[in-house]
Amino acid sequence: MSENIPNVQLRAWRNANRLTRAEMADKINATPVGVAEGLTCDEERIRRWEAGEVRWPRSPYRLALTQTTGLQPEALGFSPNRPGSSGLLEASIMPMDALRAEAELYGTMELAQQLQASDVGTGTLEALAEAVDLLCRAYPVVPAQTLRDRTQKRLAQVSRLLGGRINLAQHRELLVITGWLTALLGCVHYDLGEREEAETARRAAYDMGHQVGHGELMGWAHEMSAWFALVEGRYEDVVTAARLGQAVAGTSSAMVQLTLQEARGSARVGDRREADRALTRGAELLGSLPIPEHPDHHFVFDHSKWIFYAATAYTWLADDDRAEEHARETIQMHTRPDGTSNAPMRVADAHIDLGIVYARRGDLDAAVEQGMAAFDIDRRSLTDLVNRAGDLDRVLRQRFRREALAVEFHERFVTARRALTSRRPELLN
Repeated sequence: MSENIPNVQLRAWRNANRLTRAEMADKINATPVGVAEGLTCDEERIRRWEAGEVRWPRSPYRLALTQTTGLQPEALGFSPNRPGSSGLLEASIMPMDALRAEAELYGTMELAQQLQASDVGTGTLEALAEAVDLLCRAYPVVPAQTLRDRTQKRLAQVSRLLGGRINLAQHRELLVITGWLTALLGCVHYDLGEREEAETARRAAYDMGHQVGHGELMGWAHEMSAWFALVEGRYEDVVTAARLGQAVAGTSSAMVQLTLQEARGSARVGDRREADRALTRGAELLGSLPIPEHPDHHFVFDHSKWIFYAATAYTWLADDDRAEEHARETIQMHTRPDGTSNAPMRVADAHIDLGIVYARRGDLDAAVEQGMAAFDIDRRSLTDLVNRAGDLDRVLRQRFRREALAVEFHERFVTARRALTSRRPELLN
């Protein structure tokens, strides 16, 4: 499992220009500086740059990159120094001075007095914020039902605090905490196939974000809407929801995720140009954000997630070589030396992507092996997995309908789908 930060901006440029690593290396060698300096760029060097193993190439290569792409190295994701990260909740609370100004604006003594009156200590809110952070970081690996129950308990605790005596700053902070918990709960509900509960939680998270003017929280609520639409086959709604979210999310992880959802929605309808544009914008946005301290946090977008999203987008665009490249790297990045994964849901989707690629190439054994590997992973969103496995099942049935292995996978897929139909009857259609 790699500790390097992938350079997704360089990769996005190469993908948008439909170059293999070898082709890009040849272009670099053919630049004026490449010829003058006798550069020997090759596929492995490009791979090391994209993997983040080299953060700042030597001067001749930086110049050759600029001559090849028309962009400065910094715009291609290179930097001799990488910035640190900031907390998710840190910037979400209105400063005390702003709250006092709000009190003066309303002109009431009662409101001003509420700035100080409280039965809740600072330590309580700090502990709650840390608990929310840990719950969001548990999303990739903790069973969905367990995480749902833990999140609901925290929400009940916050609700009790909101009903007590708290000052305005604390009230605002508790609303933000409630918003993140509610958004997380909506995601877990959807993973469990609880569609109505998921949408209720999503709307509540948006309302809380709107109430306190928290653009990132509202952006994630729109992102959830885009995700639901993607799974349910409403592809035009995916792009619409993603763009609505981008209008409010600001420069944040939510903005990157919304841009990548737009890319996936465009890929689903076969719009390669718009998908590439969105992938490139997402890489540029990601490059402007600090490196996250905890990339396992569900509401933090990290560089490896860009590669994971690109894998699925290129699978849907039937760019099999590019899809395979990104899917393999997703599995590699998230697999520990002992074979376990720190992002099992991403790895499951990547196995499905590989299965579809192999099926298109006529390799039934490899396709089914990848599909079964996805089902065998412990922590995954069953809702999302059924949707993605349906993609693979359709390809297998089109090409290998009477083959025993294809029938075996179809039966495994049907079994998983039936596990959801009691809560998600629309999956029967």
